[in-house]
Amino acid sequence: MAPYDSDSSAGEGDDFTETNVLLGYASRDPKDESISRLGGRPEWLDENTPPSAALARCHICKDLMVLLLQLDGELPDRFPGHERRLYVFSCRRKTCRRREGSIRALRSLRIAPGTAAAAASREKKRVEEQAAKSRAKEEKPAPKPPSNLGETLFGAQTIGSPSGSANPFSTGAAGSAFGSNPFSSGSNPFSTETKPEPKTTTAVPPTTAEKIESLPKTFAETLSLNNNQPAASPAPPPEPWPAAADQPPPYPASYLSEAEYETLDPVSPPTVPQTARMDVDAAEPGKGGGGGKEDREVFESSMDAAFQRFADRLAQNPEQAIRYEFSGQPLLYSKTDAVGKLLAPAATGANNNSGGITIASVANGGTPGMPRCGGCGGARAFEVQMAPRAIAELEADEMSLEGMDWGTVIVGVCERDCQARGVEEGQVGYVEEWAGVQWEELTGGGKRR
Repeated sequence: MAPYDSDSSAGEGDDFTETNVLLGYASRDPKDESISRLGGRPEWLDENTPPSAALARCHICKDLMVLLLQLDGELPDRFPGHERRLYVFSCRRKTCRRREGSIRALRSLRIAPGTAAAAASREKKRVEEQAAKSRAKEEKPAPKPPSNLGETLFGAQTIGSPSGSANPFSTGAAGSAFGSNPFSSGSNPFSTETKPEPKTTTAVPPTTAEKIESLPKTFAETLSLNNNQPAASPAPPPEPWPAAADQPPPYPASYLSEAEYETLDPVSPPTVPQTARMDVDAAEPGKGGGGGKEDREVFESSMDAAFQRFADRLAQNPEQAIRYEFSGQPLLYSKTDAVGKLLAPAATGANNNSGGITIASVANGGTPGMPRCGGCGGARAFEVQMAPRAIAELEADEMSLEGMDWGTVIVGVCERDCQARGVEEGQVGYVEEWAGVQWEELTGGGKRR
């Protein structure tokens, strides 16, 4: 059978059945899991240190949003000492649906004291080891180039090659244009011998501050080389959360108490039935409605391959509510909307190999296409996405037929797991992350699910 064509990481080979994607299934029974869930009210890492309520307000109507997803995001192998959670919020107003800013994501983080020092020590050791390897390579003696071709071949001095031609790197190169060897005993600044040679100094370019000080006072007072970087203003005070009775009603809680790695049956790409035919305008010269090969090719080209792949992939595990793979590749609902166009080049690259893109290939540079972290400026990486099954769980008690209409919500986080500015170790901080929402496409008959 043909290998499964995947937008997400998968094992290599033609007969793989398990991918690197961890699937979460929702249940009203919490079992041993009470942190990771759909709906309900958010639980913070420290109930005395909630985020500013402004981070959970809809960008459109400014109302407080409700929780869609709360996820225990601890990754001790990747981020030791980091206690982290993810939150996804959504506005309940119908007038805000399908609009950017109506769904937002937060990452909560508390770093254990001493973690940064330990990480710095590990990084220092790694850098020192790399430097030692580089020095070992550089210190290998290179073969000495011949000083003169005639002397090398015939053992005789040729015309124009005086015996006094100096090696610029030898200790006695008195007439060399390169000067004396800076590592010889005569110029070693740590040598105990003193030589009557004149001291030479290297001109150091003036710093920016020195340049400004050397200008006339009127210019120095008015000139600023950092006009494009205004001083950071202090962060506004956190907005307190209103009482629970004054908040929008939450969705019912469903706990993500079961998880397993995605297993797939290899499938062949979708084919067009032999009986399928398209109506062609008979008035157009040279064409008729015969349902022939040309009609089938037009039909194939009009199919939404991305959505078909999305639907086929989810159909193999239809109860999945979330898909998790840190630094993996999200499964796109569409490649023609804004989010799809942003991430589709990376997803297309993943399809070049039958097994898809691997974790190692994106671990050092985030997920291609995602906006960079607004806190540290580093790359962002895919971490989790919500599947349409989550809507059914969240709206199980809703009577309205017009509910949420997204196809998937993709969350990208700082690849470095940076802390919020000004938050010390041992304290809880909150960073807004990227939420890429792919809305359901509207067709003539309504929504496409």
